[in-house]
Amino acid sequence: MPHTLNQRLAILLTLYLAQGLPTGIFSQALPAILRSYDVSLTVIGFSGLLAIPWALKFLWSPYVDKYHSTQMGRSRSWILPMQALSVSLLVVIALFNPYDLANTQGVYSFFVLMFLLNLFAATQDIASDALAVRSLSYEERSFGNGVQVAGYRLGLIVGGGLLLYLVDVWDWRLSFLLMAFLLVLLSLPILLYREPVVEVSPSEVNLSYQQVFRTFIATPAFKAWFWVLVTYKIGDGLGSVMVKPMLVDMGFKLQQIGLFVSVLGSVATLLGALLGGVLTRTLGRYQALLMFGLLQAVGLASYGVLSWQWHHTGQVNPMLVYGVNAFEHFASGLATVALLSAVMDQCRRDHAGSDFTLQVSILAIFGGSAGLLAGVVTDLIGYTYYYLLSAFICVLLLWPVVLWGRWLRR
Repeated sequence: MPHTLNQRLAILLTLYLAQGLPTGIFSQALPAILRSYDVSLTVIGFSGLLAIPWALKFLWSPYVDKYHSTQMGRSRSWILPMQALSVSLLVVIALFNPYDLANTQGVYSFFVLMFLLNLFAATQDIASDALAVRSLSYEERSFGNGVQVAGYRLGLIVGGGLLLYLVDVWDWRLSFLLMAFLLVLLSLPILLYREPVVEVSPSEVNLSYQQVFRTFIATPAFKAWFWVLVTYKIGDGLGSVMVKPMLVDMGFKLQQIGLFVSVLGSVATLLGALLGGVLTRTLGRYQALLMFGLLQAVGLASYGVLSWQWHHTGQVNPMLVYGVNAFEHFASGLATVALLSAVMDQCRRDHAGSDFTLQVSILAIFGGSAGLLAGVVTDLIGYTYYYLLSAFICVLLLWPVVLWGRWLRR
Protein backbone atom coordinates (compact mmCIF):
# COMPACT_ATOMS: atom_id res chain seq x y z
CA MET A 1 0.00 0.00 0.00
CA PRO A 2 1.55 3.38 -1.04
CA HIS A 3 2.47 5.78 1.72
CA THR A 4 0.31 8.90 1.99
CA LEU A 5 1.84 12.35 1.56
CA ASN A 6 1.62 12.97 5.31
CA GLN A 7 3.46 9.71 6.02
CA ARG A 8 6.20 10.58 3.53
CA LEU A 9 6.56 14.08 4.94
CA ALA A 10 6.73 12.70 8.49
CA ILE A 11 9.62 10.38 7.55
CA LEU A 12 11.45 13.25 5.83
CA LEU A 13 10.88 15.45 8.88
CA THR A 14 12.61 12.95 11.20
CA LEU A 15 15.46 12.33 8.74
CA TYR A 16 16.32 16.00 8.38
CA LEU A 17 15.87 16.61 12.09
CA ALA A 18 18.38 13.79 12.67
CA GLN A 19 20.70 15.40 10.13
CA GLY A 20 20.34 18.86 11.63
CA LEU A 21 21.23 17.77 15.15
CA PRO A 22 24.93 16.90 14.54
CA THR A 23 25.22 19.65 11.95
CA GLY A 24 23.98 22.16 14.51
CA ILE A 25 26.81 21.19 16.82
CA PHE A 26 29.31 22.12 14.11
CA SER A 27 27.67 25.13 12.50
CA GLN A 28 25.81 26.71 15.42
CA ALA A 29 27.50 25.69 18.68
CA LEU A 30 31.15 25.31 17.63
CA PRO A 31 31.93 28.99 16.76
CA ALA A 32 30.59 30.25 20.11
CA ILE A 33 32.27 27.44 22.08
CA LEU A 34 35.63 28.11 20.42
CA ARG A 35 35.39 31.86 21.01
CA SER A 36 34.50 31.31 24.67
CA TYR A 37 37.85 29.51 25.01
CA ASP A 38 39.64 32.47 23.35
CA VAL A 39 40.25 30.75 20.02
CA SER A 40 41.12 33.41 17.41
CA LEU A 41 38.63 34.62 14.80
CA THR A 42 41.01 33.42 12.08
CA VAL A 43 40.98 29.84 13.41
CA ILE A 44 37.20 30.00 13.82
CA GLY A 45 36.90 31.17 10.21
CA PHE A 46 39.08 28.31 8.97
CA SER A 47 37.00 25.82 10.94
CA GLY A 48 34.75 26.03 7.88
CA LEU A 49 37.20 23.56 6.29
CA LEU A 50 35.64 20.91 8.51
CA ALA A 51 32.59 21.12 6.26
CA ILE A 52 34.59 19.73 3.31
CA PRO A 53 32.55 16.48 3.35
CA TRP A 54 29.45 18.55 2.57
CA ALA A 55 31.20 20.20 -0.37
CA LEU A 56 32.75 17.01 -1.77
CA LYS A 57 30.03 14.45 -1.03
CA PHE A 58 29.14 14.36 -4.71
CA LEU A 59 32.34 12.32 -5.20
CA TRP A 60 30.82 9.28 -3.48
CA SER A 61 27.14 10.00 -4.23
CA PRO A 62 27.03 7.67 -7.30
CA TYR A 63 28.06 4.79 -5.04
CA VAL A 64 25.29 5.66 -2.58
CA ASP A 65 22.85 5.61 -5.51
CA LYS A 66 24.20 2.36 -6.95
CA TYR A 67 25.08 0.08 -4.03
CA HIS A 68 22.47 -0.97 -1.50
CA SER A 69 20.74 -3.89 0.13
CA THR A 70 17.50 -4.81 -1.62
CA GLN A 71 16.20 -6.11 1.71
CA MET A 72 16.87 -2.85 3.59
CA GLY A 73 15.96 -0.49 0.76
CA ARG A 74 17.91 1.81 -1.52
CA SER A 75 18.15 4.75 0.91
CA ARG A 76 17.79 2.95 4.26
CA SER A 77 20.92 0.92 3.44
CA TRP A 78 22.95 4.10 3.96
CA ILE A 79 20.83 6.16 6.33
CA LEU A 80 20.76 3.62 9.18
CA PRO A 81 24.54 2.92 9.31
CA MET A 82 25.40 6.63 9.09
CA GLN A 83 23.08 7.54 11.96
CA ALA A 84 24.48 4.68 14.05
CA LEU A 85 28.02 5.99 13.46
CA SER A 86 26.92 9.51 14.38
CA VAL A 87 25.48 8.26 17.67
CA SER A 88 28.79 6.52 18.46
CA LEU A 89 30.78 9.64 17.65
CA LEU A 90 28.60 11.81 19.89
CA VAL A 91 29.41 9.46 22.77
CA VAL A 92 33.13 9.94 22.04
CA ILE A 93 32.67 13.73 21.98
CA ALA A 94 30.91 13.50 25.34
CA LEU A 95 34.12 12.01 26.76
CA PHE A 96 36.26 14.84 25.34
CA ASN A 97 37.66 17.31 27.91
CA PRO A 98 36.41 20.77 26.84
CA TYR A 99 39.21 22.52 28.72
CA ASP A 100 41.61 21.07 26.13
CA LEU A 101 40.17 23.62 23.70
CA ALA A 102 42.38 26.18 25.43
CA ASN A 103 45.41 24.68 23.64
CA THR A 104 46.19 24.05 19.97
CA GLN A 105 46.38 20.26 20.27
CA GLY A 106 42.97 20.14 21.90
CA VAL A 107 41.44 22.29 19.16
CA TYR A 108 42.87 20.04 16.44
CA SER A 109 41.64 16.89 18.18
CA PHE A 110 38.16 18.35 18.47
CA PHE A 111 38.29 19.38 14.82
CA VAL A 112 38.93 15.74 13.83
CA LEU A 113 35.79 14.67 15.69
CA MET A 114 33.79 17.46 14.03
CA PHE A 115 35.11 16.43 10.61
CA LEU A 116 33.97 12.83 11.09
CA LEU A 117 30.58 14.00 12.35
CA ASN A 118 30.20 16.06 9.16
CA LEU A 119 31.30 13.10 7.04
CA PHE A 120 28.63 10.79 8.48
CA ALA A 121 25.91 13.46 8.30
CA ALA A 122 26.82 14.36 4.71
CA THR A 123 26.59 10.73 3.58
CA GLN A 124 23.24 10.33 5.34
CA ASP A 125 22.12 13.45 3.49
CA ILE A 126 22.84 11.91 0.07
CA ALA A 127 20.53 8.99 0.78
CA SER A 128 17.89 11.20 2.42
CA ASP A 129 17.84 13.62 -0.52
CA ALA A 130 17.48 10.73 -2.96
CA LEU A 131 14.56 9.38 -0.95
CA ALA A 132 12.92 12.82 -0.98
CA VAL A 133 13.32 13.29 -4.75
CA ARG A 134 11.89 9.83 -5.48
CA SER A 135 9.05 10.25 -2.98
CA LEU A 136 7.72 13.69 -4.00
CA SER A 137 5.99 14.83 -7.19
CA TYR A 138 6.64 18.26 -8.74
CA GLU A 139 3.58 19.73 -7.01
CA GLU A 140 4.62 18.28 -3.65
CA ARG A 141 8.24 19.47 -3.70
CA SER A 142 7.74 22.99 -2.36
CA PHE A 143 5.82 21.59 0.61
CA GLY A 144 8.33 18.75 0.97
CA ASN A 145 11.27 21.13 1.01
CA GLY A 146 9.46 23.29 3.54
CA VAL A 147 9.17 20.27 5.83
CA GLN A 148 12.78 19.26 5.17
CA VAL A 149 14.18 22.69 5.99
CA ALA A 150 11.89 22.91 9.03
CA GLY A 151 13.08 19.52 10.28
CA TYR A 152 16.70 20.45 9.64
CA ARG A 153 16.26 23.69 11.55
CA LEU A 154 14.62 21.90 14.45
CA GLY A 155 17.74 19.77 14.53
CA LEU A 156 19.88 22.90 14.55
CA ILE A 157 17.86 24.23 17.47
CA VAL A 158 18.64 21.09 19.44
CA GLY A 159 22.23 20.55 18.29
CA GLY A 160 23.10 24.24 18.28
CA GLY A 161 21.00 26.41 20.57
CA LEU A 162 19.86 23.88 23.16
CA LEU A 163 23.30 22.27 23.34
CA LEU A 164 24.97 25.66 23.88
CA TYR A 165 22.54 26.43 26.67
CA LEU A 166 23.03 23.05 28.36
CA VAL A 167 26.82 23.14 28.09
CA ASP A 168 26.83 26.55 29.76
CA VAL A 169 24.42 25.81 32.63
CA TRP A 170 24.58 22.00 32.96
CA ASP A 171 27.40 19.57 32.06
CA TRP A 172 29.43 18.92 28.88
CA ARG A 173 29.34 15.12 29.11
CA LEU A 174 25.65 14.82 29.95
CA SER A 175 24.75 17.37 27.26
CA PHE A 176 26.42 15.39 24.48
CA LEU A 177 25.10 12.07 25.78
CA LEU A 178 21.62 13.59 25.59
CA MET A 179 22.29 14.49 21.94
CA ALA A 180 23.29 10.87 21.25
CA PHE A 181 20.12 9.59 22.90
CA LEU A 182 17.92 11.96 20.90
CA LEU A 183 19.56 10.80 17.68
CA VAL A 184 18.75 7.20 18.60
CA LEU A 185 15.09 8.14 19.05
CA LEU A 186 15.07 9.94 15.69
CA SER A 187 16.41 6.81 14.00
CA LEU A 188 13.41 4.70 15.01
CA PRO A 189 10.95 5.92 12.30
CA ILE A 190 13.31 5.13 9.39
CA LEU A 191 14.20 1.84 11.07
CA LEU A 192 10.51 0.85 10.99
CA TYR A 193 9.82 2.39 7.55
CA ARG A 194 9.26 0.06 4.59
CA GLU A 195 10.92 1.78 1.66
CA PRO A 196 9.20 1.29 -1.72
CA VAL A 197 11.15 -0.63 -4.36
CA VAL A 198 12.35 1.65 -7.16
CA GLU A 199 12.83 0.16 -10.61
CA VAL A 200 15.87 1.45 -12.48
CA SER A 201 16.16 1.27 -16.27
CA PRO A 202 19.02 -0.99 -17.53
CA SER A 203 20.57 1.87 -19.49
CA GLU A 204 20.90 3.94 -16.33
CA VAL A 205 22.28 1.07 -14.25
CA ASN A 206 25.12 0.54 -16.73
CA LEU A 207 26.30 4.16 -16.67
CA SER A 208 29.90 4.49 -15.53
CA TYR A 209 30.91 6.73 -12.63
CA GLN A 210 31.94 9.54 -14.99
CA GLN A 211 28.88 9.14 -17.22
CA VAL A 212 26.54 9.70 -14.29
CA PHE A 213 27.85 13.26 -14.00
CA ARG A 214 28.57 13.92 -17.68
CA THR A 215 25.07 13.08 -18.86
CA PHE A 216 23.63 15.38 -16.21
CA ILE A 217 25.80 18.46 -16.67
CA ALA A 218 25.48 18.26 -20.47
CA THR A 219 21.78 19.10 -20.40
CA PRO A 220 20.78 22.66 -21.50
CA ALA A 221 18.71 23.08 -18.33
CA PHE A 222 21.72 22.47 -16.08
CA LYS A 223 23.95 24.80 -18.10
CA ALA A 224 21.45 27.61 -17.57
CA TRP A 225 21.09 26.79 -13.88
CA PHE A 226 24.79 26.32 -13.07
CA TRP A 227 25.70 29.94 -12.28
CA VAL A 228 22.80 30.25 -9.86
CA LEU A 229 24.27 27.31 -7.94
CA VAL A 230 27.69 28.96 -7.94
CA THR A 231 26.59 32.37 -6.68
CA TYR A 232 23.32 32.18 -4.73
CA LYS A 233 24.73 31.16 -1.32
CA ILE A 234 27.92 33.23 -1.34
CA GLY A 235 26.43 36.26 0.40
CA ASP A 236 24.78 34.10 3.03
CA GLY A 237 28.00 32.13 3.50
CA LEU A 238 29.95 35.33 4.08
CA GLY A 239 27.51 36.68 6.62
CA SER A 240 26.55 33.75 8.80
CA VAL A 241 29.97 32.62 10.02
CA MET A 242 30.79 35.81 11.97
CA VAL A 243 27.46 36.36 13.76
CA LYS A 244 28.17 34.41 16.94
CA PRO A 245 31.78 35.59 17.35
CA MET A 246 30.47 39.17 17.00
CA LEU A 247 27.87 38.54 19.71
CA VAL A 248 30.49 37.04 22.03
CA ASP A 249 32.62 40.16 21.51
CA MET A 250 29.56 42.31 22.25
CA GLY A 251 29.35 40.63 25.65
CA PHE A 252 26.54 38.12 25.13
CA LYS A 253 26.80 34.96 27.23
CA LEU A 254 26.73 31.49 25.68
CA GLN A 255 23.33 30.73 27.20
CA GLN A 256 21.97 33.96 25.67
CA ILE A 257 23.40 33.04 22.29
CA GLY A 258 22.17 29.48 22.60
CA LEU A 259 18.63 30.30 23.71
CA PHE A 260 17.78 33.69 22.25
CA VAL A 261 19.94 33.69 19.11
CA SER A 262 20.35 30.10 17.94
CA VAL A 263 16.95 28.84 19.09
CA LEU A 264 14.90 31.88 18.07
CA GLY A 265 16.87 32.13 14.83
CA SER A 266 16.18 28.51 14.00
CA VAL A 267 12.50 28.90 14.88
CA ALA A 268 12.39 31.88 12.50
CA THR A 269 14.04 29.79 9.78
CA LEU A 270 11.53 27.03 10.45
CA LEU A 271 8.63 29.46 10.02
CA GLY A 272 10.28 30.92 6.92
CA ALA A 273 10.66 27.43 5.47
CA LEU A 274 7.03 26.51 6.04
CA LEU A 275 5.81 29.80 4.57
CA GLY A 276 8.37 29.45 1.79
CA GLY A 277 6.80 26.16 0.75
CA VAL A 278 3.48 27.93 0.15
CA LEU A 279 4.95 31.09 -1.42
CA THR A 280 7.31 29.20 -3.74
CA ARG A 281 4.40 27.26 -5.18
CA THR A 282 2.40 30.50 -5.57
CA LEU A 283 5.17 32.76 -6.93
CA GLY A 284 7.12 30.17 -8.90
CA ARG A 285 10.78 29.25 -8.49
CA TYR A 286 12.24 32.30 -10.27
CA GLN A 287 10.27 35.04 -8.50
CA ALA A 288 10.76 33.35 -5.13
CA LEU A 289 14.55 33.10 -5.55
CA LEU A 290 14.82 36.75 -6.52
CA MET A 291 12.57 38.19 -3.81
CA PHE A 292 13.89 36.01 -0.99
CA GLY A 293 17.50 36.71 -2.01
CA LEU A 294 16.87 40.44 -1.59
CA LEU A 295 15.43 39.84 1.87
CA GLN A 296 18.60 37.96 2.83
CA ALA A 297 20.68 40.98 1.81
CA VAL A 298 18.56 43.24 4.03
CA GLY A 299 19.18 40.89 6.97
CA LEU A 300 22.95 40.96 6.46
CA ALA A 301 23.01 44.75 6.21
CA SER A 302 21.08 44.92 9.48
CA TYR A 303 23.94 43.13 11.26
CA GLY A 304 26.22 45.91 10.01
CA VAL A 305 23.90 48.51 11.54
CA LEU A 306 23.98 46.67 14.89
CA SER A 307 27.77 46.60 14.79
CA TRP A 308 27.90 50.33 13.98
CA GLN A 309 25.66 51.05 16.99
CA TRP A 310 27.81 48.93 19.28
CA HIS A 311 31.06 50.58 18.15
CA HIS A 312 29.70 54.11 18.56
CA THR A 313 27.77 53.70 21.82
CA GLY A 314 29.49 50.75 23.47
CA GLN A 315 26.19 48.96 23.87
CA VAL A 316 23.42 47.36 21.84
CA ASN A 317 19.78 46.56 22.59
CA PRO A 318 19.54 42.76 23.05
CA MET A 319 15.94 42.70 21.78
CA LEU A 320 17.05 44.47 18.60
CA VAL A 321 19.80 41.89 18.14
CA TYR A 322 17.33 39.03 18.57
CA GLY A 323 14.92 40.67 16.14
CA VAL A 324 17.54 41.21 13.43
CA ASN A 325 18.79 37.65 13.88
CA ALA A 326 15.24 36.29 13.58
CA PHE A 327 14.57 38.32 10.42
CA GLU A 328 17.79 37.17 8.74
CA HIS A 329 17.02 33.53 9.57
CA PHE A 330 13.42 33.92 8.39
CA ALA A 331 14.65 35.21 5.03
CA SER A 332 17.14 32.36 4.86
CA GLY A 333 14.34 29.83 5.39
CA LEU A 334 12.31 31.37 2.57
CA ALA A 335 15.27 31.40 0.16
CA THR A 336 16.43 27.86 1.02
CA VAL A 337 13.05 26.30 0.22
CA ALA A 338 12.86 28.11 -3.13
CA LEU A 339 16.42 27.08 -3.96
CA LEU A 340 16.03 23.41 -3.02
CA SER A 341 12.73 23.14 -4.88
CA ALA A 342 14.49 24.31 -8.04
CA VAL A 343 17.39 21.92 -7.33
CA MET A 344 14.96 18.98 -7.10
CA ASP A 345 13.42 19.95 -10.44
CA GLN A 346 16.75 19.32 -12.15
CA CYS A 347 17.16 15.77 -10.80
CA ARG A 348 16.71 12.51 -12.70
CA ARG A 349 14.76 9.87 -10.82
CA ASP A 350 17.30 7.08 -11.42
CA HIS A 351 20.20 9.23 -10.19
CA ALA A 352 18.38 11.38 -7.65
CA GLY A 353 21.10 11.16 -5.02
CA SER A 354 23.94 12.01 -7.41
CA ASP A 355 22.11 14.84 -9.19
CA PHE A 356 20.84 16.48 -6.02
CA THR A 357 24.16 16.05 -4.23
CA LEU A 358 26.21 17.48 -7.10
CA GLN A 359 24.09 20.62 -7.03
CA VAL A 360 24.17 21.14 -3.27
CA SER A 361 27.90 20.40 -3.29
CA ILE A 362 28.38 23.26 -5.74
CA LEU A 363 26.35 25.43 -3.36
CA ALA A 364 28.49 24.28 -0.43
CA ILE A 365 31.81 24.70 -2.22
CA PHE A 366 31.22 28.30 -3.26
CA GLY A 367 29.02 29.37 -0.35
CA GLY A 368 31.27 27.71 2.22
CA SER A 369 34.51 28.86 0.61
CA ALA A 370 33.34 32.45 0.82
CA GLY A 371 33.25 32.14 4.61
CA LEU A 372 36.80 30.78 4.94
CA LEU A 373 38.31 34.25 4.76
CA ALA A 374 35.58 35.80 6.89
CA GLY A 375 37.75 35.97 10.01
CA VAL A 376 40.70 37.48 8.14
CA VAL A 377 38.53 40.13 6.44
CA THR A 378 36.71 40.95 9.68
CA ASP A 379 40.01 41.39 11.51
CA LEU A 380 41.04 43.87 8.80
CA ILE A 381 37.87 45.98 8.34
CA GLY A 382 35.73 45.21 11.40
CA TYR A 383 32.24 43.77 11.75
CA THR A 384 30.36 46.83 10.45
CA TYR A 385 31.99 47.10 7.03
CA TYR A 386 32.19 43.32 6.76
CA TYR A 387 28.41 42.91 6.98
CA LEU A 388 27.69 45.83 4.67
CA LEU A 389 30.08 44.29 2.15
CA SER A 390 28.35 40.90 2.52
CA ALA A 391 24.95 42.49 1.85
CA PHE A 392 26.25 44.25 -1.27
CA ILE A 393 27.73 41.01 -2.62
CA CYS A 394 24.46 39.21 -1.88
CA VAL A 395 22.52 41.67 -4.07
CA LEU A 396 25.14 41.70 -6.82
CA LEU A 397 25.11 37.92 -7.12
CA LEU A 398 21.37 37.78 -7.83
CA TRP A 399 22.17 38.63 -11.47
CA PRO A 400 22.59 34.93 -12.43
CA VAL A 401 19.05 34.35 -11.13
CA VAL A 402 17.83 37.05 -13.53
CA LEU A 403 19.67 35.37 -16.43
CA TRP A 404 18.20 31.98 -15.48
CA GLY A 405 14.72 33.53 -15.43
CA ARG A 406 15.28 34.84 -18.96
CA TRP A 407 16.29 31.33 -20.06
CA LEU A 408 13.08 29.91 -18.58
CA ARG A 409 11.00 32.43 -20.55
CA ARG A 410 12.87 31.92 -23.82
